[in-house]
Amino acid sequence: MKKSNIALIVLALILLGGIGAYFWSQRSSSVVAVNSPTVADQTTTTPPAEVVPVKTTLEVKPVNKEETVIGKSVEGRDITAYHYGSGDKELLFVGGIHGGYEWNTVLVAYELMDYLQANPTIVPAGVRVTVIPVLNPDGLNKTLGKDGRFAAADVPSPIAKTVSGRFNANNVDLNRNFACDWQSTGTWQKTPVSGGSAAFSEPESMAFKTYVEAHKLSAVVVWFSSAGGVFSSNCHKDVSSETAAITKIYADASGYPAHKVYNYYEITGDMANWLAKSNIPAISVLLTTHDNVEWSKNQAGIEALLKHYAK
Repeated sequence: MKKSNIALIVLALILLGGIGAYFWSQRSSSVVAVNSPTVADQTTTTPPAEVVPVKTTLEVKPVNKEETVIGKSVEGRDITAYHYGSGDKELLFVGGIHGGYEWNTVLVAYELMDYLQANPTIVPAGVRVTVIPVLNPDGLNKTLGKDGRFAAADVPSPIAKTVSGRFNANNVDLNRNFACDWQSTGTWQKTPVSGGSAAFSEPESMAFKTYVEAHKLSAVVVWFSSAGGVFSSNCHKDVSSETAAITKIYADASGYPAHKVYNYYEITGDMANWLAKSNIPAISVLLTTHDNVEWSKNQAGIEALLKHYAK
């Protein structure tokens, strides 16, 4: 074979090999395009990682608040107890036993409720705080002309209307309806007042008695006005050591003077003295006037009591 023919054959084979390689590479690239997702495909087909928010502040646990209707007034209004915290040591605070005549004692109780709601950690572990802001809702309504929360500005100025609110709808002085020196005709300063037909004849005082007897109370604080002091309770017996202790604790913290007995005038029937007769430590805290709440003083006294019972 001539050398020129051999050269032509070799050249033809080289050309055929190049053309085959070209078509093979094109086929391979099309296979890759079909079977391999692009970057955009990967972005849309892969689920995004879950984003967990980072807590930057501590959660405040809301106060354990409960409500109990412990009874009804003569005119059918609820007498409600509000509970904060939980534990075996129950501290009871009572306002409004003399209704509209001592309306500032109701406002002190409301201040306490707002304070406990805003400061849930103030109630120590193992302690339950109960607040009865209005024991005489009919008397309060008699003065205010309405029910529910109120402000000092809602209280009318005529003193006669305020004084009439001291009594319940049966015209009974509820604080004279308790079984320590009870009399049907009691005394209020120099004024004779009704003590009811019998001790606990009134639904309001009976509701309180029923609640007290159903619970093991560590201490009771009753707000009155006006004398400006903390008074120990007793019913013709020595003041108990615990009553003496909490009298001093509340007085020292609040700045009110402490008194062993209330001797401004003879008392016939009295809630705090009945509690003492029932062996329950109790103090009467008398606000200085009939129109001042004195919350800062009472807040200090309350906080001191809570620390005492946290031990």
